[in-house]
Amino acid sequence: MDIDGTLLNDQKEISEKTKDSLLRAQESGVKIVLASGRPLAAMLKFSKELNMEQHHGLLLSNNGACVTDCSTTETLFSQSISHEVGKEILAHLENFEVKPMIANNDYMYVNNVYDCMITAPPHGLKNIIEYESRSGNFKLCEVDNLAAFVDFPLYKILIAGEPDYLSQNWKEIMRPFEGRVNGFFSAPFYFEFADKGIDKAYALDKSLQPLGIKPENVISFGDGENDTSIIAYAGIGVAMGNAIDSLKESANEITLSNNVDGIAHLLAKYL
Repeated sequence: MDIDGTLLNDQKEISEKTKDSLLRAQESGVKIVLASGRPLAAMLKFSKELNMEQHHGLLLSNNGACVTDCSTTETLFSQSISHEVGKEILAHLENFEVKPMIANNDYMYVNNVYDCMITAPPHGLKNIIEYESRSGNFKLCEVDNLAAFVDFPLYKILIAGEPDYLSQNWKEIMRPFEGRVNGFFSAPFYFEFADKGIDKAYALDKSLQPLGIKPENVISFGDGENDTSIIAYAGIGVAMGNAIDSLKESANEITLSNNVDGIAHLLAKYL
């Protein structure tokens, strides 16, 4: 399942009903996989809350660029953008009115920590750099020229921008890199780059195949464009009631929204 807008309600919490449903599911032998655009550090709070380390739950971070076993902390799969291609992307982004963010170890690097306000529907203006750094437990560092600075592989390159601007310009932002990397929206104000072939379903398949778990044995939950692959992959792909229309159209089931225990409601039907 996705985290934001799916597992979490709008207060960024797991409700008691949803938590109880997932704890009971694990006790009956169900494996939980959290699949998010968040970095690994920003997912650990929720995996601990769900006792996933006791049941070999999996964390798919950075939209599937890395997969970690909660019990052993072993990295089961990883695939990053090379720093050469990363440099090209970051240089290209200088031509657009966007805020790039990249991370390495404990730090998130940005051009300007004070150039940070973005319109984030449905809540209005949001300090996007503060939100990303706090949720990922990153320290912040300003770098004038990110393209010249980066000398490390990147699991993803995140850009924030005004929703209307991104919707009008994402194709031009992506054009030079088509066929070389993946690009997708994770929210109307977020566009992300990952290595070629990387999405949540690819990482899920790489992780579940060795365990003998087939797609028909998977129930997936999501709400955004970057959840499309896991909805298509799973035997039962479930769109949250608050999901974008295109995801609802491709899903096998539509459940209640993230604010009214949509996951628990659906699991009660199947488990």
